[in-house]
Amino acid sequence: MTDIVAPETTPAPTGWRDRFFAWMPREVDARVRVFAWLSFIFEVFIIGTGGAVRLTGSGLGCSEWPLCTPESLVPTPEQGIHGIIEFGNRTITGVVGILAIVVLLFTLHIVGGRRAFTTALWFALGGIGAGCVLYAIATVAGHDELAFPAFAAGLLLVAVLAAVQSIRTITGRRDLPVLAWIVLVGVIAQAFVGGVTVLTGLNPLIVGFHYVASLALVCVTAAFLVRMREDQGPRERTAPTWFMILSHVTGLALAMTIFVGVLTTGSGPHSGDANVIRTGFDASVLAHVHSWPGYILTGLVLVLLVSALLLRLPVRNWLIVLLAAIAVQVLVGVWQARDGLPALLVGIHMVLAALTAATYTVVMLKLKRPVE
Repeated sequence: MTDIVAPETTPAPTGWRDRFFAWMPREVDARVRVFAWLSFIFEVFIIGTGGAVRLTGSGLGCSEWPLCTPESLVPTPEQGIHGIIEFGNRTITGVVGILAIVVLLFTLHIVGGRRAFTTALWFALGGIGAGCVLYAIATVAGHDELAFPAFAAGLLLVAVLAAVQSIRTITGRRDLPVLAWIVLVGVIAQAFVGGVTVLTGLNPLIVGFHYVASLALVCVTAAFLVRMREDQGPRERTAPTWFMILSHVTGLALAMTIFVGVLTTGSGPHSGDANVIRTGFDASVLAHVHSWPGYILTGLVLVLLVSALLLRLPVRNWLIVLLAAIAVQVLVGVWQARDGLPALLVGIHMVLAALTAATYTVVMLKLKRPVE
């Protein structure tokens, strides 16, 4: 496999710019791979810390957003361990955002050269400026509680515009920039949704959406890890048509399993705070409903694995990993249901769901390969 080399650009004047860009990679080298893996790991890790917030009843450990209290950015002694857990999760969000920015800038420099990199920085300054303007408008209008959400909305809007402009103007491969932009925009949007979650008193539907969005970002970062090791250009299928169709049906079963699982958690005892109103659904009934697509998913993956082994398809090793992840999920799900949903097992179940979805993403991407 050949690495992806950036297009030739006009040499810039010597000085600090050259020294800075000399550190930026011109190929998908070890630096990019390290930061891409860190981005994936922390996307999974933040699901774990977010689960800890919910499972320890720390959802309102910080009563405000983005401040922890109306007077303090960090938790105060009066908030105790709940404030520390909630603030810790918010801190991890910052780490996830920084990693997303680094991966994006590296990717833009690799694919689009210096111009794509500097254009993204100008958009970043514009986003901060737009956020500040909206913040000032909300403050002057006397809506202090909307000031920080307005800032985040301005930043998010400019990030979307920057992504569209960047993808339209890049002349090289676009898959890696698209994936990198999705992660960064998603992280900004998640910070906004996290604020809405606090301001709405941990509405279970918004909390569920927050989790699903985090899981989707895990899948996108996994897709980046796969695609950054492959050449650009046309791709061809590595499996028969019926196998491709069955793989997509399996994806629907996985999506349904996760969806019902989110509803089940949103109706169970782990609300994030003792005073939060639940969805109103019967959690015990949903737990049984949740198992149905789970068992269907297990059967479909087993059929895919046996078929891949018989046909000696390249994707067979990843299907073994997927089946193992689902098997562990089933065991943890049955165990937690019989033991009254202990917090630790619920948290493990949440993280495993994200890893299962990421593995399925890899399987689907491996069903095609670059044309040699």
